[in-house]
Amino acid sequence: MTQKPARSRARSAARLAAVQALYQQEMEGTPLVLLLTEFHQHRLGATIDDVEYADAEVSFFDDVVKGVDARREELDALIAARLAAGWTMDRLDKPMRQILRAGAYELLARPDVSVATAISEYVDVAAAFYDKREKGFVNGLLDAIAKTVRA
Repeated sequence: MTQKPARSRARSAARLAAVQALYQQEMEGTPLVLLLTEFHQHRLGATIDDVEYADAEVSFFDDVVKGVDARREELDALIAARLAAGWTMDRLDKPMRQILRAGAYELLARPDVSVATAISEYVDVAAAFYDKREKGFVNGLLDAIAKTVRA
C-alpha cells in the first residue's frame, strides 16, 4: 500500500482531531475559542501518553470545527432528513453525530474537497471508533447528502 502524501496525511489528522474536538465540545460545552486553543497547543502534533498525534493541517482543522459549530442546525437538518424512520439525531452516538456533522460540512462548504475524498476520509474516521456496520452507515448517509448538496 502506498503512503499518502504529507498534505493528505495532515488533512486526515485534521479530520480526526476535528471530530475529537467537536465531541469534546458536545460533552463538556467547551467554548469554541478555548477548544481551538487547547487543540492547537496540546493536541495537534503532540505526544500524549506515549501516543504521537500526527501533524494536522491547522487551518483545515479550524475550518471544519468552526464550520460545524456555526452551521450545526443546518447540518443536523441535512443528516436528520436522511435517517431511517423513527431515528433522530439524539439517538445517534455522540461520536457518530460529530463524524456525520464534519463530513456533511465538508460536502456542503468545501467544494475544493471531492465527494469521494470527503466520504472516504470520514469512513476512515469512523473506523477509529466503530466496526464495519457503522462505517457502511457513514458511507451511505454522506453519499445521500452529497447527492443533494453537490448535485
